[in-house]
Amino acid sequence: MFVAGRRTNLALLVLLASCLVTGGLAFGLGSGWGAWAVMAHGVLAIGIVLLSPWKSAIARRGLRRTRPHSFASIALAVVTAVTLASGLAHSTGVLISAGPVTAMQVHVTAAVVAMGLGLVHVSTRRVRWRRTDVRRRNLLRAAGLAGGSLAAYGALAGVVRVIRTPGAERRFTGSFERGSLRPDAMPITQWLDDRVPQVDVAGWRLAVGGGGETATFSLETLEGMREPVEATLDCTGGWYAMQRWEGVRLDRLLGNVGERRSILVRSVTGYARRYPFRDAARLWLATRVGGLPISPGHGAPARIVAPNRRGFWWVKWVRSVEVSDVPWWWQPPFPLT
Repeated sequence: MFVAGRRTNLALLVLLASCLVTGGLAFGLGSGWGAWAVMAHGVLAIGIVLLSPWKSAIARRGLRRTRPHSFASIALAVVTAVTLASGLAHSTGVLISAGPVTAMQVHVTAAVVAMGLGLVHVSTRRVRWRRTDVRRRNLLRAAGLAGGSLAAYGALAGVVRVIRTPGAERRFTGSFERGSLRPDAMPITQWLDDRVPQVDVAGWRLAVGGGGETATFSLETLEGMREPVEATLDCTGGWYAMQRWEGVRLDRLLGNVGERRSILVRSVTGYARRYPFRDAARLWLATRVGGLPISPGHGAPARIVAPNRRGFWWVKWVRSVEVSDVPWWWQPPFPLT
């Protein structure tokens, strides 16, 4: 029983770590690769569920003994259950939101909390890797678990399609449609601690820096340079909306600044993201959506439109755009504030 328990714990550790990696990829990817990350994330989560009967037996034995950090271990089990349940609720569409809180927000928050509790649990109950863990019998067991998880994932996806739950209509990123071609129905969201700022549109000026010089543009000037683009805003909160935007491509805005490594866009709130310089022709500074000026909640007077990128790349309330020789990846994969 001890050996079986150790290997169960080791398998769960691998599955949980893999879930965090694929979850991060699914959270961040807005292109077609995101579909593979979402599927892998779901298969791994089902693997955790399939191992839960064995893990519950191990946990019952552990609860009979008084050990340090038992509270953290119990909390980890509860938070992991919340993570799995909220992920299942979102993916099937059985529960997309409860008031202002979405199932995806609960899922991500619980997963982040589980990371901290998991580190405590692993540090106090170390599971050591042994050479015998990669013997043929154990590899066959791992393959069986992987096959069972994949089959269960396919069966669940098939049931969702057959009974036509809302989950059947999800985008490849796992998001649900809300407000496409209806900007007034598109949700208003911010990243973490941002709030909708009060921007004096008449006095607002965009600062554009490159080549050692800085130019300023009024909203009226930008309006005269705009061109249309259809793009889908896919929010990490679990929704997406396709809109017809109007704005200025960043390569036109920057002009001839020579070859650089990145473009840094800042918001009046202090929020910022850095983009590869080569993507300048695929990024827009939008001032209109649906034929009307962008509303304050959606980023007025101007916001970034970044097709095939998740919503946290679509910087709102932009105040400056500047080129830089700093690599675009020299930033946290997700904004910290």
